[in-house]
Amino acid sequence: MASFASSSFSQALRTASRRSSRAVANAAARPVQRASYSALSRAAVAKSAAQRTHVKGARGIKTLDFAGTREVVFERSDWPLAKLQDYFKNDTLAMIGYGSQGHGQGLNARDNGLNVIVGVREGGESWKQAQEDGWVPGETLFPIEEAINRGTIIMNLLSDAAQSQTWPTIAPLITKGKTLYFSHGFSVVFKEDTKVIPPPDVDVILVAPKGSGRTVRTLFKEGRGINSSVAVFQDVTGKAQEKAIALGVGIGSGYMYETTFEKEVYSDLYGERGVLMGAIQGLFLAQYQVLRKNGHTPSEAFNETVEEATQSLYPLIGQKGMDYMYNACSTTARRGALDWAPVFEKANLPIFEQLYESVKNGTETRKSLEFNGRSTYREDLAKELAVIDNQEIWRAGKVVRSLRPDYKPESE
Repeated sequence: MASFASSSFSQALRTASRRSSRAVANAAARPVQRASYSALSRAAVAKSAAQRTHVKGARGIKTLDFAGTREVVFERSDWPLAKLQDYFKNDTLAMIGYGSQGHGQGLNARDNGLNVIVGVREGGESWKQAQEDGWVPGETLFPIEEAINRGTIIMNLLSDAAQSQTWPTIAPLITKGKTLYFSHGFSVVFKEDTKVIPPPDVDVILVAPKGSGRTVRTLFKEGRGINSSVAVFQDVTGKAQEKAIALGVGIGSGYMYETTFEKEVYSDLYGERGVLMGAIQGLFLAQYQVLRKNGHTPSEAFNETVEEATQSLYPLIGQKGMDYMYNACSTTARRGALDWAPVFEKANLPIFEQLYESVKNGTETRKSLEFNGRSTYREDLAKELAVIDNQEIWRAGKVVRSLRPDYKPESE
């Protein structure tokens, strides 16, 4: 779920990125940096740090009670920037792939003063985008194979399908002493389908930000930080987890929690197909259609289905929780929601159980690999997305959004 910046914002970001690139290119010749976690947001971090001085107790590694279950979490305050830079002073992070996650993680790590290079297909669209963001061919931007040879920590952020397709070429380059890093457990967990089997003599770790790469970047620039999960698939050095946590801080995480490669990929595929994207689109569409069939106008149907949810109620859930949102709504809304929630739960539970099993047994993986591996992938995807774009609910939504006081045309 990517977010797209305005052209003026993008230009400012690229200018800042180019300056950062020149700074990183000379990193070996200068002392360890002592900059903010976000070189673009020092004031925000300073304010946040001042606020944290009022928090009692040590921050860093914590065991917290999550609704009766105790879990370990890691906070970036345990990795001051000087410590982070010193830890990776002899490493080169080779960012393989420059899609949404490669963009966000790469720029954040670079702004944090780490030695980062990007590896993508020379002359391709990602190569051009990387150059616009300040990565310099021959200095910080290389073809994939050369970047892997130069790197000590190989951050494989290619798409899931591309990881499978390129693995025969990449695998021999992951030599002893390197670290193999992923942000999704897909390729490794479903190795029978992807054929991605890591070499036995390297650390294999995962840092999975819980959001798009654009969000990873935006929250970092605001001095905040996204939450991420961390996992170890293979620990050869005995320091794999420590390395994963440090890299999580380096790429812009605010806090991290432990998981496994299997649990990360199961929850991720399940969530995307469920309430994060698949289920919510289905529910929106079903409610909208019933309203339209009963004579409600497109604007009214959209406002009661999507606009009020996304602009009023869902933000309350994110900020305060479902219980707070229920208390904040009218008495009639509260009563109806309480009565109907169990009905929806009972109706949907079998569907979610079916969905989880489809993820766990690899059905969803095989579907994704088949579709994403087609030579006509982009054309086929465009047709499916056009169907959603042309649905009345989302055509009405474009008009509704244009009425917001803070609306800016998408072309700006």
